This record gives sequence, C-alpha cells and structure tokens, in this order.
Amino acid sequence: MSLTQSTAKAEALIEALPYLQAFRGKTVLVKMGGSAMENPELVAKVMRDIVFLEVAGINPIVVHGGGKAISAAMETAGLEAKFVGGFRVTTDEAISIVEQVLSEEINPGLVRMIREYGGKAVGIPGTDVFFGEKMKVADAEGQRVDIGRVGEVVGCQLGRMESAHNAGIVPVISPLAAELSTGKPLNINADLAAAALAKELRVAKLVYLSDVPGLMRDPKDPNTLIKSVNRAQADAMIADGTISGGMIPKIKSAMDALNAGVRKVHFIDGRLPHALLLEIFTESGIGTEVSR
Repeated sequence: MSLTQSTAKAEALIEALPYLQAFRGKTVLVKMGGSAMENPELVAKVMRDIVFLEVAGINPIVVHGGGKAISAAMETAGLEAKFVGGFRVTTDEAISIVEQVLSEEINPGLVRMIREYGGKAVGIPGTDVFFGEKMKVADAEGQRVDIGRVGEVVGCQLGRMESAHNAGIVPVISPLAAELSTGKPLNINADLAAAALAKELRVAKLVYLSDVPGLMRDPKDPNTLIKSVNRAQADAMIADGTISGGMIPKIKSAMDALNAGVRKVHFIDGRLPHALLLEIFTESGIGTEVSR
C-alpha cells in the first residue's frame, strides 16, 4: 500500500471521528429489505458494516424483511402470492411458510454472517418483540378487505432485546407479531415493524436499507435523488404525487418515527458497498435524510 493510499485511509478515519463521538453509545436501527437481500455478497458486506458499528461502540439493531424468499417458498408449496394495497395476503397455511422462511432461513443466516465477522448477534423472532392486531386494507376499489393473518404493531416488549443490548449483542429481529388476543403469529410489513420499534426506543437513527438510491423526484432517474427532506416537504410531495406507490407507507412510517422522538431517518441503497457507513460517518451521505 502506497503512502498516498495510507494517508487517504487515515483521512477517512478522521472524517468519521465526530460521528463516532456523536453516536457512541447511541442506538441505530437498520431495516434490511429489497432485492439487496437476495445477493449474499451484498448482505455479507452489510453485516460486516454492522459489526463495525458494534465495535465502534454504537448499538445496532437489525430488523429484516424477506418478501422474495417467502414468495418463492409459497410457490414451491403451490400457493399463489397475492397482494392487496401492498400487503401480502397471508392465509393460515401461508403464515406457517412465512414463519419458517423468516425464522429458519433468513434470520439465522444474518446472525451467522455477523458472527463470522467476529461480531456478536442473536436472532429474536418478532413474536417475542411485537404485539399486533389483525388489519384490513383498502383494495383497488377502496373497499376494506380482510387479508388474513396480516397485522399492525400495537405494542412492543423489549425484555429479550434489552438483554442482548446490555450484553453487547446485536439483536436481529424478524417482522412477525404475536396477536394480542390469541398469541398467534401475524405477518407484519417490515418497514412498519422497524418504525414501531424505532418509536418505542427513540433511536438516534432509523435506516431503511433497500434497493433504491433513496427518495427521487423521478423514480426512474437516480440523478433526481433528494438528499434531504423534512416532514412538511414530505407531506407536500405526497400531495403532489412526487412520493407515490410503495414509498408512501415508508415515508409515513418515517414521519411517525420522527414524531415519536427518533432523531433522523435515512433511506439508502444497500447495493452500494459500505452504504451504511457512508451514510452515518460522512458529511455528504449517500441517500435521503428525513428530519423534523
């Protein structure tokens, strides 16, 4: 390695210093989703960044999705994947597949990667963290319909997660909830699960890591990336159609988190190497920052 390269690395560490000081001891919640989760190499790099946060004295929490893997497992079982209003229709038969994929495949895989990089992690089923109630959503005609075992978070129990944090262990949490009335599992949208937990903990940062650069004025043009937006601007963008489709629930969940005391919310592209570190530890960042 040349002296120039070594100096550049040292300068990068110095640039990160004020952020390391500002977030040491703070909690950062990372929601992983999108097609970035389908590439094992990308997922491994994100898990290595999670280990960096842990070693740097920051308390990371991971809440993960698993949509494509669940759809593939349902297809193998002969079940058709159906969505209403962006939510997966989840029958009694489908919820067992959802549980299996999340709890036996995705969650332990993420935990294993963190451990392979020298970090400490524990998988926690969402049913041990989230309480939920079944929800109905609007279909294309605006009618409220029952979509099965799909829920919304109405409360959190933090015992297992706090025990992990106190022991310096990264909690890796699946998007499931225990139904308040029955204790049976409910499928929870991972974005909404992450926001609910961030609100409960009032984390320093909530980071949505997916397969898009962030919030864009033109979804087809990455050059239209919006670097920062506040709540009033986001509301205006929803009203004028700049924010539409699947981004609306993401932004609304971000607004809910900010209203509850979360300091900042970030939307970043997990396909970029070290996206998480670049967003947290550099002045310019790489995605969209949502603030109060």
